[in-house]
Amino acid sequence: MPAETYPRSTLLAYAAPALPLAALTLPVYIYLPTVYANQLGLGLTLVGTVLLLARLWDVVSDPVVGVLSDATRWRLGRRRTWVLAGTPLVMLAVWFLLAPAGDVGPGYLLGWSLALYLGWTMMILPLTAWGAELSGDYHERTRITAFREGAVLTGTLLALALPAALGLTAAEEGRAAMRTVALAVIVLLPLCVGLLIAFTPEPRVVARGRLDPRSGAALIARNAPFRRLIVAYLINGVANGLPATLFLLYVGNVLQAGQWAGALLVVYFGSGIAAVPLWLSLSRRMGKHRAWIAAMVWACAVFVWVPLLGAGDVWWFVAVCVLTGLSLGADLVLPSAMQADVVDLDTLESGTQRTGVYFALWGMATKLALALAVGLAFPLLDLAGFQDGADNSAFALFALAALYALVPVIFKSIAIVLMHGYPITAASQAGVRERLEAGAGQESEEVMPGATRGHGNFGDAVGVGRGVNADGV
Repeated sequence: MPAETYPRSTLLAYAAPALPLAALTLPVYIYLPTVYANQLGLGLTLVGTVLLLARLWDVVSDPVVGVLSDATRWRLGRRRTWVLAGTPLVMLAVWFLLAPAGDVGPGYLLGWSLALYLGWTMMILPLTAWGAELSGDYHERTRITAFREGAVLTGTLLALALPAALGLTAAEEGRAAMRTVALAVIVLLPLCVGLLIAFTPEPRVVARGRLDPRSGAALIARNAPFRRLIVAYLINGVANGLPATLFLLYVGNVLQAGQWAGALLVVYFGSGIAAVPLWLSLSRRMGKHRAWIAAMVWACAVFVWVPLLGAGDVWWFVAVCVLTGLSLGADLVLPSAMQADVVDLDTLESGTQRTGVYFALWGMATKLALALAVGLAFPLLDLAGFQDGADNSAFALFALAALYALVPVIFKSIAIVLMHGYPITAASQAGVRERLEAGAGQESEEVMPGATRGHGNFGDAVGVGRGVNADGV
């Protein structure tokens, strides 16, 4: 069956909502805690506790939205319906959360944070599942994901450049930037969603069976390629989360160049955007998992030199940002495209298309990785005696540099080992799709609870015996 290649205009329309949604991440994670704690007087401890409770809400909302979006049978489309429903909720929550008027309390912060995270999940989870279902072709899936993640990087860059573009001073940039981003999102989000709805086709469902929750969970647990992929993704996510968490501390205390932080982040994310076509080309030549391994090896080879840098070595660190930024595009694009291939195995085995459920688990792994990075970094820095802005000892500064660069190398090395010999290739995935397409017209609407279609097992599906059966990684 020939692969369907979408025109760029269609993929730009598909990716469009990811740009304003990504632009929200910087104010929500960087500016919001400081503004609510200091300028609005809630205090760091209270704000941290409230935001932690709000993030725990994702543990509930992610799987619920994933299951419900998979089960939606409305004429408008199961992915379109959820993206549209989440749009007004995000717009409303963004305004009240990022542009608060007057005195606000912890209940205000918690309520609108919960609303924003729910609306965000209602949009981004079906959007990623939609992209995974747009094509069954191994390489076209990578291309679709690249457009979406390119929009994510672009949105992040725009949010980074906003304070400088507005000419804001350091004292006023937080609250003013939050309000400006809120206005921009309220204007851009409905326009981008309109492009998505008008020009992106709703994915065709290739299997409509139904499973009871226990049987469905058991099948996910048996999916050894998925287990290997999500564990490697989680470990690599911790490796990426550590430098993300410690970036400002490292630049300010080791390099003593805090005024360069914004420009360095722009260089990093800009390099990530520039490298996306490179990883697309490499993944087409060597396969997604091998290209991802190459990107992780490249990042390790650069990061290992970072602890040698010291005060004033800004230009050397610019080179580090460029070189490690090149691997960022691979980390964003390739694992997500591989996840779509893993879902095919589940669809073949279960007889039901559960893309939303799998991407909900993916989203939970992303958030867990960031939480683990924070939970690892700050207690260890405290043990080393590090204090931000203080006259730290050489040991404390080395501990910061090691957590920023060397510990991520260790985590990435583990992920590299896990992905070595990953069984899903372009050829094996094509075989799975052929079997799915062959059976798509013969599937009935209902399946007895707990039943599967009898297509075989996961090892047979990918055509590889070693490391793919129920005893795989």
